[in-house]
Amino acid sequence: MKRIDLNKIKEIILNLVKKANFGLRSDVLSKLKEIYNVERGLSKKFVGLLIENARISSRKQFPLCQDTGIPILFVDIGEDVVVPHRFKSFLLKSLESSYQQLYLRNSIVSPLIRRNPGWGPGEVYFDISSNKRRIKFSLLVKGFGSENKTVLKMFNPTVSWSQIEEFIVSCVKTAGPDACPPFIIGIGIGGTSEKACMLAKKTLFRNIYDSHPDKKIASLEKKLLEKINRLNLGVMGLGGKVTALGVKIEIYPTHIAGLPVCVNINCHALRTSSIVYKL
Repeated sequence: MKRIDLNKIKEIILNLVKKANFGLRSDVLSKLKEIYNVERGLSKKFVGLLIENARISSRKQFPLCQDTGIPILFVDIGEDVVVPHRFKSFLLKSLESSYQQLYLRNSIVSPLIRRNPGWGPGEVYFDISSNKRRIKFSLLVKGFGSENKTVLKMFNPTVSWSQIEEFIVSCVKTAGPDACPPFIIGIGIGGTSEKACMLAKKTLFRNIYDSHPDKKIASLEKKLLEKINRLNLGVMGLGGKVTALGVKIEIYPTHIAGLPVCVNINCHALRTSSIVYKL
């Protein structure tokens, strides 16, 4: 059994927070450069501004967006790894100190009184990995311009795929410019209500250029992306050819009596980072 070095973990959390908030993921930046060559007029100008913003964020180590969001940490723990007592509390404190050390905006309030309770927690979720002697830390920084547009629908099991497609496209249309397009859209299908929402969020870690290993799901992703881009919402809602940069779907077995579908929209500022800690 392997024990972890907490000082090393704290350093990893700091690096995750820094990497996610300062600069834009290379695959997303590459995609923005592609659509810069496709768009015209005001839409093209705004794509250029998004690219310039990412460059300044990386070079000057400024936050990519003023909404530094809620940090959501996924922790995959190997079967042979021993974690200390109150490990979750330690990770939450590490997220808090990282945000403070990097002078990132504190956006956390009590849901009832709408006042800041101190710094306030991020979110930490654990899973057990078959990679026995490692821990994988994956951070998603979620701003609420896009998070507010999340939709969960509990479909009847008799629903057709065309009805699900219509629902997903309508969610994107409703999100409109408020969620800062172009979007990356995560879709979770199956499981229970909370599982579908978790699947939708986890898709956002996938590379923007990848295809799902299941050819049928990959085909659905491609078809949905084409339909969504025909909305012509465009960059920042100004109209244009590109409304979404990518659509990612993950599925999970569900009950015979239902079919949960969650649509989780992320703005163009997709902020994720991952680090593997090997023991």
